[in-house]
Amino acid sequence: MRVLITGGAGFIGSTVASACVDAGHEVILLDDYSTGRPEYVLDRPIYVGDVGDRELLDQLFTENRVDAVVHCAARIVVPESVSDPLGYYRNNVAKTITLLQAMVEHGVNRLLFSSSASIYATDENFQVTEQSPLDPGSPYATTKFMVEYILRDAAAASDLRVMSLRYFNPIGADPQFRTGLQTAQPSHVLGKMIEAWQAQQTFTVTGVDWPTRDGSGIRDYIHVWDLARAHVAALEKFDTATAAEAYQVVNLGTGKGATVKELVRAFEAATGSPLKSVDGPPRPGDVAGAYTVSSKARDLLGWQAELTEADGIRDAIAWLPRRQELLGY
Repeated sequence: MRVLITGGAGFIGSTVASACVDAGHEVILLDDYSTGRPEYVLDRPIYVGDVGDRELLDQLFTENRVDAVVHCAARIVVPESVSDPLGYYRNNVAKTITLLQAMVEHGVNRLLFSSSASIYATDENFQVTEQSPLDPGSPYATTKFMVEYILRDAAAASDLRVMSLRYFNPIGADPQFRTGLQTAQPSHVLGKMIEAWQAQQTFTVTGVDWPTRDGSGIRDYIHVWDLARAHVAALEKFDTATAAEAYQVVNLGTGKGATVKELVRAFEAATGSPLKSVDGPPRPGDVAGAYTVSSKARDLLGWQAELTEADGIRDAIAWLPRRQELLGY
């Protein structure tokens, strides 16, 4: 299968590309390098430009046979989305519509969409399935929510078939360390822990008044390589998985919830050293969180997570010297 990966030079997209190549599939990347890295492209063909550039999309689809698209290109920083909602709606929603129009006109009808578990409403047990109520808590989450509805309607009105993969919280790095998190000052929780640990500073637990077992937010931390493997499984099972319903939603998580304070303890166990922490207020757009109890990914795709939180923490830390070598920071 020949797969176009938008955002293919980013953390998630490049890891998905590696998993596809390892499984024997061809990839074509599209990235504007706004956050992606040319070092992550390796020897893979890439079109450098914006996913909302219709002329570039027409060129790409004309010059290449594309069997499926994995759409990973998006802005993803929750506090930034709160301060710049219009920028997020333009980038994540409007440009996706341009991509869909190009796909339909060029006869490309398979799409995997990188969605997010942040669109779920908070449940009293913090457990969600694909049927759980939705209530996005930030402009970022709302962009994912809006695109899902657009995809559902587009699939009903055309030959387009879609699987929206709702990610939980990716951690870790490619186990072969070809790629990893490229951000020097990450906004996600494990990145902040590593940043504090490296600098021998104090990690702030953002939000300790949530109705969870210890007051801190709860998440489902999935290793990025498991996430990448799920995309390969979805591509390989795509036609059978969408045969009955042209639009499918699948949660991708471990099925286990960990609070931020529990992740701190897991971090200390993985590193063998204490991590100083202090309680603080939630960031703009933060929510209590959720974890999946779904078995749909296993039943529909034959996939389930295999790596642990400890694996993700160890790989994220082991990636750091490789990042320094590759990216210079």
